[in-house]
This record gives sequence, C-alpha cells and structure tokens, in this order.
Amino acid sequence: MLPWRGALRAAGLLGAARGERCGQGQRRGAALPAGPDLRHFLRGAAEGEPEPGPAPGAGRVYLETYGCQMNVNDTEIAWAILQKSGYTRTKQVDEADVILLVTCSIREKAEQAIWNRLRHLRALKARRQQQPGSPLRIGILGCMAERLKEEILHREKLVDIVAGPDAYRDLPRLLAVAESGQQAANVLLSLDETYADILPVQTSAGGTTAFVSIMRGCDNMCSYCIVPFTRGRERSRPIASILQEVRMLSDQGVKEVTLLGQNVNSFRDTSEVQFQSAAAPGLSRGFSTVYRAKPGGLRFAHLLDQVSRIDPEMRIRFTSPHPKDFPDEVLQLIQERHNICKQLHLPAQSGSTRVLEAMRRGYTREAYLELVHHVRDSIPGVSLSSDFIAGFCGETEEDHQQTVSLLQEVRYNVGFLFAYSMRQKTRAFHRLQDDVPAEVKQRRLQELITVFREEAARANETMVGQCQLVLVEGPSKRSALELCGRNDGNIKVIFPDAEVEDAAECQAPARAQPGDYVLVKVTSASSQTLRGVPLCRTTLSRSAACP
Repeated sequence: MLPWRGALRAAGLLGAARGERCGQGQRRGAALPAGPDLRHFLRGAAEGEPEPGPAPGAGRVYLETYGCQMNVNDTEIAWAILQKSGYTRTKQVDEADVILLVTCSIREKAEQAIWNRLRHLRALKARRQQQPGSPLRIGILGCMAERLKEEILHREKLVDIVAGPDAYRDLPRLLAVAESGQQAANVLLSLDETYADILPVQTSAGGTTAFVSIMRGCDNMCSYCIVPFTRGRERSRPIASILQEVRMLSDQGVKEVTLLGQNVNSFRDTSEVQFQSAAAPGLSRGFSTVYRAKPGGLRFAHLLDQVSRIDPEMRIRFTSPHPKDFPDEVLQLIQERHNICKQLHLPAQSGSTRVLEAMRRGYTREAYLELVHHVRDSIPGVSLSSDFIAGFCGETEEDHQQTVSLLQEVRYNVGFLFAYSMRQKTRAFHRLQDDVPAEVKQRRLQELITVFREEAARANETMVGQCQLVLVEGPSKRSALELCGRNDGNIKVIFPDAEVEDAAECQAPARAQPGDYVLVKVTSASSQTLRGVPLCRTTLSRSAACP
C-alpha cells in the first residue's frame, strides 16, 4: 500500500469515501462509490482545479446549531462552503433536502440533546422516503462527530454523513457520496486548518453583531476538557485574513465583532517569516502551562491593536481566553481603546487550589485573585465573567465552600456554571474518579448559582443612576414595546421603544434601530438585566469623548 493511502485510511478519509465500514450488511468486495483521488488531497497541485462536489442546484440545506459561539461561527463557515457548491438555504426543516446539526460535546447533556433530536428526525426521514424525489440526507457536524463517529453511524442508521470541525471543506464530497446511498465520514483533525480563506456567511439576526474565528484548537490539556480531542492542537489564522474579514463586516454595517478561539489570547500568527524568532510573551504572574513557551509569531496584543483600528464605531470583544495569557500590553490596550470593550472573561473553574491542581489549570487560588486585582487596577470599571464547574473529581465540601467564597470575593457580573460531566479521552477519565454523587453535584451547583446571582445583583445595582452606552440589538423578547441591547460590559439592557433625540442634534427625534448606540440611564438592576430610560442616540466615538 502506498504511504499516503495508509495515512488517509488511518485518518478515516478513504474509508469514508470508499465504503466506510459502518452500515450493517455491507459485503467486502461490494461495489463502492467513486471517491477522491490523490489530487483531491493535494490542493493547489493543479492550477485552477475545481473543488469536488455537487453541481449548482444541489438542494436545500437546513442548519441547526448547538453549543458555543465557535459552533455559530462553524455554521457560517459550513454554509459558505455549501453555498459555493450550489446549495440554497431554508429555515424550514420540512423543506430541506439536507439537515445538518452542528454539535457540541463539552458535556453529556449537550450530546443527549443531539440524540433526542435525531429521534425526532427519524419520523421526518421515514416520511420523505415514501415520497418521490431525492431522499432526505442528515449529517452530524462538529465536536460530537469528532468524538463519536462510529457510534453515530452505527447507532443511528438515519445519519448519512459525519464531519469533524476540520472537515467542512469536504462537505460537498461527503454529501455526494451520501447521495448514492452510502454513509460517509471525515473526522480528520488538522494541524493547520483555520479556514482562513473562507469568508463566513453571517447568520446573526439584524447583522448588528458577528463572530470572527481567529484560532482553533487548544494545547492547555486541562484534565476535564474534551476540546483538545475534538478540535485538535492550537493553530492561528494569519492576521491579514482576520483583518480582511473584519473590514468586510465593517463595510456591511456590523457594529460589534467578537474574536473567537478556544484559547483566544494564546493567538500566535507564524505566517510571516520576519516575526518567527520573536520572544514568547510572559505568562500572568503565578501561572504555568503543561507545554513549553512557544517563541515566534505575532501575538494577540498586536492583533487586538490592528482590529481595533479598523472602525472606531465597531465594538471589539474576545472569548474565550485563558487567565494565564493576560500580559500588561493587552490590559493597557483594552484600557486605552474606546472601542475595545471593558469586559473580560476570566474562567476560574474552581476556588480551591487543590481542585485547580487536579484540573491542571496551572494556577492557585491566590494567583487567580492577584490577577483579578491587577485587572481591576489596570482597567477601572471592568466587567468580569467566569466559568465554574461543580463537583469535579475528588471535590470535598471544603473545596466547594472555597468556590463559594471566590464568587463572593470577586463578585462577577456574568457567570457560566455547570455540574461536572466526565468525558472520555480526557486525563480525568483515565486518571481520576468521578466520585461526587450526581445529587451532590446538583446541590452544589444550585448553591453556586444562588451565590452568583446574589453577588451579580449587587454588582449590577452599582450601575443604577448611571448612564450606559447600549448597542441596540432589537425588540425585547418579552415586550414589543421595549428594546434590548448590551452595554460595554456585555450586560443586557432593556428600555422603552420611544423616540429619542440625536446627541449631535443633526437629526430629528426617532426610534432607535438595531445597530444604533443609545445612551440609557439605568433605573433598576437584577442579576442578569439592567433596565432604564433612553436619553439620546449617539455614537461610540462621541460617547467616549464625553465620559
């Protein structure tokens, strides 16, 4: 066997294209559908060679997204690829020729939602089989596809294609294979795939906000986390391609961009030779990693600087960072630039040093708190959010109480709290015992949620009487008479949909529209929402000039 064929077969690519051994009753030696040849994998070997895939008019595709913002961005990338191959998009699942679920694997509950959805789709596919025309094809994309390819194809015979997070370019070919009645899969993890040349088709409502993926994968190897096994090693997009995408979004009128990555502030663009010998920036004080420092490349501070210069009327956010990667130049840049939001996500996961060590987080409680104090000194008025896991392996009641006290001490504005869910392949799965009973996990989780809400309400109450600059997103979900948006700290703000003056007095009073900046005086606050009255429409630059 030629070496390249062995590598492709080991990766699952040849098996997927040439009769993947997943269905029952398939005979060895049976007729196999045509698959890709070597040229398919050597992109660019032939100048101008077209990508394989369906011809225009390939059918209608329905996309359904589960999980994090990265999956939202992945949905936009997948749709851009399919649109180029002749597919049209439908928002009605009953009209679709292809249904694709972009999945999450971070917790068991997220995966269970997909299994439940597949059971609901079984009846739809059965009905379509009784009708003339092409059969309905169903695909599982993303992290769950990467983690559970064999189980998905064996357990749910109605699934036709499985594509991991690095295989979206292959979707047209996989769907062509599925058209012939074969199951098809590609879950090859890449060391360099960033989809840098794919401009995602934005799907956010109103076009006010957008996500821009700047890197993929994670090297941190926290003991509880499945991400390195479903999304692979860290690799960053070239800065030039990111800036091109942000400029395009600015031209389209987008007013807020969130830079995305599993470990966004570890960004390292090594595409430009002259920067490959640059020294690695230092870690936050008291933090460490399981890997050696990576020298060379343009870092996150440089990217953030360049992105924030594109459009002074565009807000810039980023998520999800790791607390270890907050050098002073990043904090200083956030403090100085009026369009970089004064909001940071500092995922703690636990308040117990002992549990943090078991999680392989690379810091102690004391180091984390020192970082929090440094951030607040560097960026006055910063809004903080965090992630917490209740009931990790070996967590005692004393460990849990330390997490409670951390919530009380830091007083986050936004929190994401979950009960621990052990994932296969992780270090915790191989080395630790999931020994906290489910009922104890749930009790501790509810206690954390209660304390978080109490402290968040206190933090948000300090804004009552203040004026907040709000980017309008659209009508409130609960009342057509109110508008909803978010302030600089990413906290939801609700206010009456009424005519408001223009701050520059160059336009007549008018109702605010999605994408407008409105100055709102806060009149009440809860743990999750601010309410207020609109004062005027303004701009991001004008508001920054008149604090």
